[in-house]
Amino acid sequence: MTSRPSLVRSIPFWVLVVGSLALTGVGAWLVLDHLGRIESGIRSQTAEGAIAVYIGPPAATAGAVVLGAGLVGLLLALTLAALRSLLPTGEVVETVEWTEDDSAADEVLSPAAGEASTHAAPVIAEDPDVETPSDAPPPRGARD
Repeated sequence: MTSRPSLVRSIPFWVLVVGSLALTGVGAWLVLDHLGRIESGIRSQTAEGAIAVYIGPPAATAGAVVLGAGLVGLLLALTLAALRSLLPTGEVVETVEWTEDDSAADEVLSPAAGEASTHAAPVIAEDPDVETPSDAPPPRGARD
């Protein structure tokens, strides 16, 4: 098993490629469609053609922006693929197989039979908060 997934199996990489192709296609269609409408509007010499001539350039520019974004995405995917091919492949991770008994691990974790436990009582660093009435006598051994 490799420590890094292959670029072919990377979902974000394929989303980038497919999205870039879609943007490139939509952008090219917008540019070609609006430039065709502008050309036909110029040739027709009608009022509807004049509207297409004036409205077409901003729409074609928007299509060019979408087309450019798709091309940048494709170049980014190509660059990512080229950089990934230059990196060394990941090291193979091997599984560890335990050969010792579970009883050996228990012996290490628990004291042997006959040994006294070295666990001491927990140390309380401060006195518990106990409320006493003001007329109660002081405890034995308390200083005045």
